[in-house]
Amino acid sequence: MGTITLSKVTKSFGSTEVIPPLDLEINDGEFVVFVGPSGCGKSTLLRLIAGLEDVSSGVIEIDGRDATRIPPARRGLAMVFQSYALYPHMSVAKNIAFPLKMTGVDKKVADEKVAAAAKVLNLTDYLERRPGQLSGGQRQRVAIGRAIVREPEAFLFDEPLSNLDAALRVNMRLEISQLHQDLATTMIYVTHDQVEAMTMADKIVVLHAGHIEQVGSPLELYNNPANMFVAGFIGSPKMNFIGGETASTFGADTIGVRPEHFAIATEPSDGAWEATVDVSEHLGSDTFFHLHSGIGERLTIRSVGELGLKHGDKVYVTPDQSRIHRFDANGKTVASQR
Repeated sequence: MGTITLSKVTKSFGSTEVIPPLDLEINDGEFVVFVGPSGCGKSTLLRLIAGLEDVSSGVIEIDGRDATRIPPARRGLAMVFQSYALYPHMSVAKNIAFPLKMTGVDKKVADEKVAAAAKVLNLTDYLERRPGQLSGGQRQRVAIGRAIVREPEAFLFDEPLSNLDAALRVNMRLEISQLHQDLATTMIYVTHDQVEAMTMADKIVVLHAGHIEQVGSPLELYNNPANMFVAGFIGSPKMNFIGGETASTFGADTIGVRPEHFAIATEPSDGAWEATVDVSEHLGSDTFFHLHSGIGERLTIRSVGELGLKHGDKVYVTPDQSRIHRFDANGKTVASQR
């Protein structure tokens, strides 16, 4: 079992409260991602769950047991950090086996666990190598293997892909997602990258200044954000926000439209708002147009395929009425967009 419950948990450093009272339920077997900008409290929250930081108040339960004051080593959790923290003089096999050695596990049993973890992580052919002979992605897999052999109740990942290049990040995202399916164990993953959150999570927890702004599946947050912060943070490129008189005609202080929810045309009769192309980003399958519009807002619009528009061209854009998000003066969603 790997159920984790936080009840009225807070964290302060001196007089500074970084985690206001917070409630959260993480179910057994879920892949939960904490996401938010730098300084939002996501890593601090993970460290509170791990026991690496003491809570200022509140209760943390793991499988129904009060773990608030239990030392990290006895919580049944395994943490994977941004830094690999491998021993350079040890082989891959010995690095993976190290936590078992420290707890006195029989060598034969340890060898079996190492072999099983290596098989899952495609490290079998590298067991006799040292970390310096591995790529960044392979070293991160070794660090994950060291966590796997402990057979924890839950895995805690603190921005584990930050040190990898773009191609390796994509590969490791897939490998960690596959690992979750194979092990069916609770995983909590911290990242500032909303693409990682959207592609990996069963459930996303969006944090801002220590507060939970919204909890839900990736598509729930994407299609029905609770407020402008979530709407602007989830999705790439980010949602377009439009205020003033234009928004008021839709009965809102601000409206939001995602880049893919516009139609773009070159004839005035085919569009609602006139705009001028500033920059075109051609990505092959998609093109992103950054526009200066006649309604006084800069807009980003996604077009599927190639559309031969260049700097200075006039276009006419129309938002999909059924996909407009409406927000009040406090930035909260005020009506269903469906």
